[in-house]
Amino acid sequence: MMYRAGLRTTSLVAKRGFTSSAVARSGHLPEGPYTNIPFKVHDRKIPYWAVHWTFFAVGLGAPFAIVYYNLKKQ
Repeated sequence: MMYRAGLRTTSLVAKRGFTSSAVARSGHLPEGPYTNIPFKVHDRKIPYWAVHWTFFAVGLGAPFAIVYYNLKKQ
């Protein structure tokens, strides 16, 4: 029983083809720094550093602001 299950799994793995991968590799991708990330770093309306620092300041400052508000409310 287990022997047949093992044969079935190996046959499924053996049938796997790489035809879909060949299509993805056919084009030429740009090379260089910052080309492998999904957002622009240069030539932005708002500089990336401002977005980055604002995101983390809001995320890390929100709990402190909420605690301050609730303590002053009492």
